[in-house]
Amino acid sequence: MGSARRYSRLTRMTGGLAGAPVLWHGSGMSHSPSHPVTAAYDRRVADGAIKDDAAQRAVLPALDRLAAALARPHPASKPGGLLGRIFGAKANPPPDPSRRGIYLWGGVGRGKSMLMDLVMETAPLAEKRRVHFHEFMQEVQAGLNEARARGDQDVVRPVAEAIAARTRLFCFDEMQVTDIADAMIVGRLFQVLFDRGVVVVTTSNRVPEDLYKDGLNRQLFLPFIALIRDRMQVLHLESPRDHRQGRRAGGEVWFTPADAGAAEAMDEVWADLTGEAAPQPRELAVNGRSVTIPAAAARVARTDFEELCGRPLGPADYLAIAEAFDALLIDGIPTLGPANHDRAKRFVTLIDALYEAKVRLYASAAAEPEALYPTGTGAFEFERTASRLREMQAAGWGKAS
Repeated sequence: MGSARRYSRLTRMTGGLAGAPVLWHGSGMSHSPSHPVTAAYDRRVADGAIKDDAAQRAVLPALDRLAAALARPHPASKPGGLLGRIFGAKANPPPDPSRRGIYLWGGVGRGKSMLMDLVMETAPLAEKRRVHFHEFMQEVQAGLNEARARGDQDVVRPVAEAIAARTRLFCFDEMQVTDIADAMIVGRLFQVLFDRGVVVVTTSNRVPEDLYKDGLNRQLFLPFIALIRDRMQVLHLESPRDHRQGRRAGGEVWFTPADAGAAEAMDEVWADLTGEAAPQPRELAVNGRSVTIPAAAARVARTDFEELCGRPLGPADYLAIAEAFDALLIDGIPTLGPANHDRAKRFVTLIDALYEAKVRLYASAAAEPEALYPTGTGAFEFERTASRLREMQAAGWGKAS
């Protein structure tokens, strides 16, 4: 499936309400379009889609302010900005404080993505995009390859300029930086976006100062942290509640331990989902390569952990799998840790792709999600994956539930 179609699945372009921001008072509902994000939040609470959360309410005024600012025309800035000042370029005038982007961080399951989506839904403009980090990096890498093929000396700028030319609001979900190459690409992109007047909203599990923590040559990343602080409002979502944990599990989708009983249960799931169809291998074309799924029937697939995460597959492969199937059965997920960290990183990327595409996941595993990666380097980052795995067990979750 083409990258443009994969991206369109995660891109959300909707209209919304406009108006000047006002303060929210008390615990009652607000329906005024003068604070559209709060009004949209109240509607979700009233509909029972979410539970009212004081910590989430605490950040709504900032989101309302931004939505209102986006309703006003704003010319693009001239090149410069913080990184430009650091490297000697001409400085910009101070940015309009009402149009500062937002960096929303906090623990897993606290509602960061939901709040960002409310900004997307209510921002009164058409030129807006919402994308997950892995999907974004796939688009960027494709653009960099095109720039190199043209012989461009600066391959990052044309990619960033293309984004800025069609985007006024860029929502960037689950920002995570794992190597210095990604760090430098994201930093350059953000600088050009800010210079062109694009408003950025991003979510993360980490405070900016903890991004790329303990990474190689981290001093090269520090100007990007300063850029975030300079051009974005950093908000901490301090809710003590993981909203994904409170959702009722619907049917068994996670079988532990991964023993003979779990294998038998997975066989029954396959029979139920496929009408006892005989499994056939399926070839998926990914960037000129072929990825083989050993067992598939219609839009249901079955494979084991080693097949998916023991091979050098990447985001493009997992996005193709998520696009091709509505339900995926994974056998034999082991306990993860520093000893199999590469496999764990691939598993995290896989779950992100399945989660964004609403693919229904069935699995046999050595432990419950929260105990899959108990200790060691990478355990903190895995908390978000465990929370998503728990949410994906909810009744009615996914396309094939």
